[in-house]
Amino acid sequence: MTSKSHQAMGDDEWMRLAASGLWPADAGDRPAPRQKKWFDLFNKIQKARTDVEVEMNNTIPVQDQRWIASTLYHAGKLRSNLKLWYEPPAPSPIYHQAPTPDHFFSHRLMVWMPYHQWKVRVLCPTCGKQLTGYGVHQKVRKVLDIDSFYLLVTEILRCTVCHLTYLSTSQTVREQLDPPHQRMFRLILTQKYACDIRVIRLLRERTPGNSPTRLVKQLKENHGEEWLNRLAHYLEECASFVDRPSLFPVACQEPPEPIDVPTSRWVLSVYGRDIISRLDHIKATITSTFGSILKMDSSKKITKKLAGIGKGTAFWMTSVGNEIGQILISVLTAEEGAGLDLMVADLMKRYSQACVAPPKVLYVDCHCCVEAGQSKLQARFGQWPDLTIRLDIWHFMRRMSAGCTTDAHPLYATFMSCLSACIFEWDPEDIALLRRAVTEELRQEGVGVISVGLVDKHITKKDLAFYCRRRTRGEDTTFRLINQLLQELMGDKGRDLLGVPLLDRVRMEHIWRVQQRHVKCIQDVPGIPLYTETGTTTRGGIVLTRYRCARGTTSLESFHLHLQRFIPGTSANSLNFQLYLLEGLSRWNQDRAAASVTSRPSALLINAGDVVHSINTNSLKVFGRKYVSFQPPAKYTGELIGVDYLLRQTGQPLQEVNPDSEDTENLLEDLVEEGGEEDKGFQEDDTLDPTISGASCITVSTDQLVSSIQSASCTQPPSHHAVQLAVQPSSQLSVQPSSQLSVQPSSQLSVQPSSQLAVQPSSQLAVQPFSVFAVQPSSQLPVQPSTIAPIYLLTDDKLYVYQVDEHGMPGIDRVDSLAEYLVELRTQTSMTLSNQQVSTITALWQDLLDFDKQRVVFAARHQEKLNTRQFRSLKKRAEFTLGVDSLKRSAIASTAPLAQWPDCCRVVEAIFVRLCDVHNHPKKMGKAVSLTRWSLILQDYRRIRYLILNNGAVMRDTSLQLVEVNQNTLKQWHNCKVEKQDERLVLQGINLPCRIPVAVEVLPPAIVRPAVAPQQPGDKQHTYSLPQSTAGQAITKREFTAVPSNAPAAVPPKRQLLPKPTTLRPAQLFVFVPTPTQHSLSQVPGTTSSPATTSAPKRKYVKKVQANTCRKCGQYRTAETGHSQYKGTIYCPSSEMVSKDEWLEAMRRK
Repeated sequence: MTSKSHQAMGDDEWMRLAASGLWPADAGDRPAPRQKKWFDLFNKIQKARTDVEVEMNNTIPVQDQRWIASTLYHAGKLRSNLKLWYEPPAPSPIYHQAPTPDHFFSHRLMVWMPYHQWKVRVLCPTCGKQLTGYGVHQKVRKVLDIDSFYLLVTEILRCTVCHLTYLSTSQTVREQLDPPHQRMFRLILTQKYACDIRVIRLLRERTPGNSPTRLVKQLKENHGEEWLNRLAHYLEECASFVDRPSLFPVACQEPPEPIDVPTSRWVLSVYGRDIISRLDHIKATITSTFGSILKMDSSKKITKKLAGIGKGTAFWMTSVGNEIGQILISVLTAEEGAGLDLMVADLMKRYSQACVAPPKVLYVDCHCCVEAGQSKLQARFGQWPDLTIRLDIWHFMRRMSAGCTTDAHPLYATFMSCLSACIFEWDPEDIALLRRAVTEELRQEGVGVISVGLVDKHITKKDLAFYCRRRTRGEDTTFRLINQLLQELMGDKGRDLLGVPLLDRVRMEHIWRVQQRHVKCIQDVPGIPLYTETGTTTRGGIVLTRYRCARGTTSLESFHLHLQRFIPGTSANSLNFQLYLLEGLSRWNQDRAAASVTSRPSALLINAGDVVHSINTNSLKVFGRKYVSFQPPAKYTGELIGVDYLLRQTGQPLQEVNPDSEDTENLLEDLVEEGGEEDKGFQEDDTLDPTISGASCITVSTDQLVSSIQSASCTQPPSHHAVQLAVQPSSQLSVQPSSQLSVQPSSQLSVQPSSQLAVQPSSQLAVQPFSVFAVQPSSQLPVQPSTIAPIYLLTDDKLYVYQVDEHGMPGIDRVDSLAEYLVELRTQTSMTLSNQQVSTITALWQDLLDFDKQRVVFAARHQEKLNTRQFRSLKKRAEFTLGVDSLKRSAIASTAPLAQWPDCCRVVEAIFVRLCDVHNHPKKMGKAVSLTRWSLILQDYRRIRYLILNNGAVMRDTSLQLVEVNQNTLKQWHNCKVEKQDERLVLQGINLPCRIPVAVEVLPPAIVRPAVAPQQPGDKQHTYSLPQSTAGQAITKREFTAVPSNAPAAVPPKRQLLPKPTTLRPAQLFVFVPTPTQHSLSQVPGTTSSPATTSAPKRKYVKKVQANTCRKCGQYRTAETGHSQYKGTIYCPSSEMVSKDEWLEAMRRK
């Protein structure tokens, strides 16, 4: 069957042609003119399919093959103006035909061809010759991004001398580029996949819960939502065509399947490769850390995570830190003593090479001193003869606590707090300022009566640690106080209610005899400030200074707590363990350094030292200044860190980290599947010094009242002739001016050593109608606070006495009167109150102090923010309050009312105290039924509550709030109250020192943080590899056109300023002759002709192929393959149905 060369084709045939890419045999060689648009389309499709190799098509998703082929190639050749990034074609806004899923699910393309794009000069690492382009690599990689995958196409470079080939993505080629061009390649390659650096940056900062498992889950969610959005768009467009009326049903293509996100193990292996790329910078930053106050401590916890060849060989992780919390060195060791000699020697060598002054103090947990001679630790640091070694005080206290029989003893906490009081004393100005701040906060909260005892109970342990400074008492005073404390608690006074002693006499005597020599080791070194100001906080209008203490090894123990969490998962081999440890040390030191200066932290969090150093180098040349604030670290000293120290100690060869080696590749992928544990952060916990006693341990020698009571008595009118009485004990009290607290401007607390009543004239009184005073016994006060005395109020005709409760709050007698009357209502059978009862309740309520009339502040059942431990919240406040929604749902689901504790207000608590006295045992209702005392108490209380809440007069004239209490909250309140009573009972009569003593002299001022970080010590800085840019310097092959030797030089035409002459000049012809570097303009006179000998010689034609190729079958168009032609018409045996002779005969007859 024959066909004409101009035979037309239908649209359906052209569509089938476009889909298959094969030219039909009966279509001829040239389409009809009206089919020109389809012919152009076919040419594009055919060239696209032939330009992209088959192997390359296998690695490109089907929906991306066409647009990538047209993007990379043009007319069968690779485009010369390729860009780095290409976005895929977007879906059409309006579809007139059924859409295909190609444009909906296509991926972005990254073309990494530095030789082809920027003409960089890349040398062969073997022979040093320049590498040349060798085509496009056939494998296209899929790169994992934040919410999708994108594709990577690279080129092959070949050395023409040694015939070795390299990929442009290899480390050999990329490390020869300048830093800006290196950073354009933001990928980390593995054997099968590749990962965008933005994904790994999310794993660098080990914030709370930032584990590889969590990151993979987040990536899956991002990828899933992105793919679903594209699928929704595609199906919406397809559905619109399906709904349209048509003769034939619309067939739409199935969408491609989404690409699976790799596992967390793969993400961890990529994270290890990222650390390897910055390993030199990380080691340099660690060995560039110094300090004047050092701490050394060891831990065993992290050694359990070491797996592989080092499993079971490490017993200790020893770290050395400085005064701001940075880590100078951290090593894994098989033993502590002599095994640390190399670490100490390298540390002292670091100081000497950098010309840094040796440290002054070293805090340790053991081996601080010996009875005679020089200790091993002092000999180990022999190059620093002036170094003072001190024992950590908490470790000293733990040694002393070993003499206790049990830590569950009621006096154990008292013993530890008193032991701390024997060692430390607080700065008087800091304590007084903190009390003023807490007093103002209580006043702003509406507390009307504020005493020093109430203020001290509201000062927490964290407040003391943050806003107050302290110092050691001295060797003699500490020895004497500890000895007195032990003598006091070692006898019968140290027993609990069951007769169990707190201290084991034999054991404690032995411990104290051994530890006596360490009393001098726990004293502060004179002249060395230990506190640094870290900021200020305003509380109650009072500005408090916040301090950081450099004493002891508490900060180092906090670091060890985080250290075991630097290692993701449950275990890691030696290489991964080393990489995670180095990354953690570097980031920990960076965070501590940023917190040690007062300047505002930079908006740029810098971890890439080479890029910043390159920026500053070029910025100095361009602008004459550094554009980014950055101090390069000192040169790496070669110290062994982490696992390397252990390998040297155990005699094993040090592991070589080569990113291109197969051993490194295998170790990086040798990971344990993570179990879903939450990783912790690099942030240092607000770990309080354990030697600080609790808030309830603050004691004062007298409960001075610091605010006046505004009496609310309705039975006695206020008198304007009230006088103020001040009765003080005979003991001498030292009150600083800053501690003289006043609630009203006109009233001031005066403390005078007098045992007589001092009646001041009425002219010196405040404007307030009543003034209150505290009456203390004239006898000398013991060290422990005595029973709180009542508060007296003197008027013209009557002296009121306000009894105080256990917290020092006055007016408890009036509260008890109201509670007593309400408890009597439980026996009446009537469900209503009489007018007389309403009047009595109202009168007793009006007689209360204003403090007791305030509304009840209910206990919060949710946390405003999660601020404890590993689940602490971010600084940014959420738009909702955490826990409120869940609390509401649980309250709605439960039918029981929300219960409160009886101590929410003093009136309710007084009612329950009396009801507990009434019902002190269960009651039998019959032979088999009995009611517990808690049920009886709640039954009477609910009857009283019903009478009050259902009386409109009482609810209108008073603000009495009788809250709901259930059996659980009642038991909790009762047990807590009984426990406190037992503790006070055991402490009664024991002569203990003041647990929070205040120093007589003011402590020296604290160190002020510098504005910027100090200069990096040492003359030698870390050297970054910064290759110069070679863009445009590559020697490439170009086609040259010979220029006649006698051709004149290009002369630019001149502007004609004068009229043209009348004589005619021959016309001139300008032709462009290309040269190897630029286009020259040659001027050839029109009247002359060049000799034939000066024309450019013709290049000899060299045939590159054996024969032409048939477009129908793809074979050579020769007689051997059975092809023939007749007047331009080609015969192909694979497409023709007749023999060649019959075909020739038919052609001749035409």
